[in-house]
Amino acid sequence: MKRASRHSRYLARRCAVQALYQWDLTEQDPHKIEDHFIAEHDLSDTDFAYFRTLIENIPLYHQELDANLSDYLDREIESVDPVEKAILRIGAYELEYQHDIPFKVVIYEAVELSKTFGAEHGYQFVNAVLDGLKERLRPETEEDPE
Repeated sequence: MKRASRHSRYLARRCAVQALYQWDLTEQDPHKIEDHFIAEHDLSDTDFAYFRTLIENIPLYHQELDANLSDYLDREIESVDPVEKAILRIGAYELEYQHDIPFKVVIYEAVELSKTFGAEHGYQFVNAVLDGLKERLRPETEEDPE
């Protein structure tokens, strides 16, 4: 059961990357993007509630998330590739608000999404940024409990 839940959570993140990319480029209402995903994609194996959480909350908190990320970027957030920006925002959101998700899982999932959707070496950039942000947002956790 844990395996299926991890996989469905991964699928939620994967869909969220696509939806947040669309939101970033079009500035469409996240609810319209959600409706589009429901109509156009098979979400049967996806943790839909988590997908909804990500695409509703990340646009809501994106200024705070971007400000947190900016200290670890080598350029302005506006200059970050839109796909990598979506992945970084998901990672930043999870590090700050989803303390039930171990930080190692947050970073691992972000790196995997970067390998799937990002530029050739974008995963290294995502890993470095989120690792730095982890030190600020979760400094008390040397290792999250499993």
